[in-house]
Amino acid sequence: MKTFKTLLKIEGKLSVRGMDMFIFAICMPVVAVIILGGVFGDKPAFDGADYTFLEQSFGAVSAIAICAGGVMGLPLVISDYRSRKILKRFKVTPAAPALILVVQVVIYALYSIASLILVYTTGMIFFGYQFKGSWLQFLGAYILVMLSMFSIGLLVGGIAPNTKIAGAAASLLYFPMLIFSGATLPYEVMPAAFQKAADILPLTQGIKLLKAASLGLPLGEVFLPVIIMLVIGAVCITISLRFFRWE
Repeated sequence: MKTFKTLLKIEGKLSVRGMDMFIFAICMPVVAVIILGGVFGDKPAFDGADYTFLEQSFGAVSAIAICAGGVMGLPLVISDYRSRKILKRFKVTPAAPALILVVQVVIYALYSIASLILVYTTGMIFFGYQFKGSWLQFLGAYILVMLSMFSIGLLVGGIAPNTKIAGAAASLLYFPMLIFSGATLPYEVMPAAFQKAADILPLTQGIKLLKAASLGLPLGEVFLPVIIMLVIGAVCITISLRFFRWE
């Protein structure tokens, strides 16, 4: 435990100094809330809706940090540590080699949680946001989406032969999900053809789950997203464990 705490402290400081995750995982979701709140205010999400546009978007905005940390942050840091022989050195130390991976997952999970708190606080204080669902259900959905997104990151970072390929693969996954999954442009305002294409993206299913939990909608309607999140997590973790490259 002492080794874990020491490594977490060191890696946490290095991550903060890099500023990338602070910008993408902390600042971007808060800015998204400010823009949505400022533009749409307390307008209904659509005609006849009993919840506002911001209330509808809370789950989607909260997912931005998860996607940034899991799909962009993890692959890049893991591939970078492999290319610099850091992962190889850990294999010959008394510490478990997987410890560095656990520490990185914890760091990006903390980014996601901090972002969630800031997003909720910003919406509540400045725009009167009201959470209508069950926090227990929402946090369960949040953890499930985090598991799915982080498993994708571990897969990409674990098998990518070098940092350049890891970065390219992460970008190909991250930016389409950021733009088309409903994390920035609301899913409901997309044309039907865009919605069908967006449904292919795993984050789209995660956002549907978070939206239902935050609005208090029947979770039976999002049974498919739950299954998809579980399958993605199981498949990616299994493959990354089988083919992970330490050097």
